[in-house]
Amino acid sequence: LKAKRRITRSNVVSTMAHRRRGVGVGRAGAAAYKKKAEELNAVNLESAMETVQKLETKLSDFAKVHKNEIQLDPAFRAKFLQMCALLGVDILSSEKGFWGKLGMGDFFYELSVKVAEVCLASRSRNGGIIRVGEVNEILSQRGTRFKFADSSKSKKTSYSDDDIITAVKKLSALGSGFRTVTVGRSVMIISVPEELDGDHMQILNLAQDDSHGSYGVITIRDIKAKLSWDEDRCERALQKLMGKGMVWLDINNDGKKSYWFPSLWKKNT
Repeated sequence: LKAKRRITRSNVVSTMAHRRRGVGVGRAGAAAYKKKAEELNAVNLESAMETVQKLETKLSDFAKVHKNEIQLDPAFRAKFLQMCALLGVDILSSEKGFWGKLGMGDFFYELSVKVAEVCLASRSRNGGIIRVGEVNEILSQRGTRFKFADSSKSKKTSYSDDDIITAVKKLSALGSGFRTVTVGRSVMIISVPEELDGDHMQILNLAQDDSHGSYGVITIRDIKAKLSWDEDRCERALQKLMGKGMVWLDINNDGKKSYWFPSLWKKNT
């Protein structure tokens, strides 16, 4: 029994020593894995940076070949800017090298100034909210065109709704309160810091639905029927929009109230 007891103690001591050695090997292994992971991350980062640089070079080569199309064709320009965004290349903020010579930054700066002028001039009429399409129409009526400084052609470039949206993003980056929102079928420019909540957006969306009446005008009855709101909720939302000048109230001879949205008015309305 004594011999058996000694063997048992020996086994216990051996097992404990083995466990201690196992812990030491585990720590060393973890350190090795960590070091290897750091090496792999460094390699991956370097590889990713090389890939980005190659893509930027390819993008620059493409822009050099298609420089005139980018400068003079709004649709081509929009596709090119989308491609740049996907690759994380901000050519509008770059003033160095070829991107600076391409003139995109100057073009959108000049366009943003013109867009801001239209928005501010119309604010008393629409309360600081206007369709992108209307801004485009006003600029076109004024004969607003732009020419790239190093363009080999004398022709001035036109601009699209997409260009105007991009120009507004430049204004937004300055903290000016300018921003775009999509409401139903239209993209709207908001030039006031006032935030529109979900109720206001739903009412604007409904005002574009001419299935219930005229485009750009609604009644409380329309809102209650389409959105299932009670009258108090309708009044609260409309009163705030009216207070900001975004909605006009019209009361006819029978006392019927209609709410008009000047930001949605078109030439034929």
